[in-house]
Amino acid sequence: MFIDDGDDITVGNPTIDGAKVVATCLAERKGDKVVVFKYKPKVRYQRKTGHRQLYTRLEIKEILRPGEKPSEKVKAKPKAKPKAEAKAEEKPSRPRRKKAATGGKD
Repeated sequence: MFIDDGDDITVGNPTIDGAKVVATCLAERKGDKVVVFKYKPKVRYQRKTGHRQLYTRLEIKEILRPGEKPSEKVKAKPKAKPKAEAKAEEKPSRPRRKKAATGGKD
């Protein structure tokens, strides 16, 4: 890690002990699909699977030297209400209908 403030330069090997990075999560999304195809000739073996890697997009607000406090403009916003409290404030949903009994036969 390397921190440069004009006059003062701090170099880590490979990190600077006590340095912090203040960041905000902007989005979480999936990357492009990767197709994995396994094939063995002469034995009729074919398997096709896929994978999508999850990515998090961050915005770096500030890089702090050891012992520094985050500036006032970068302080975290207050957290939103938990879901249980948010649902209690919403209007009540209508009751769900029960499924008809089939007696175990379809």
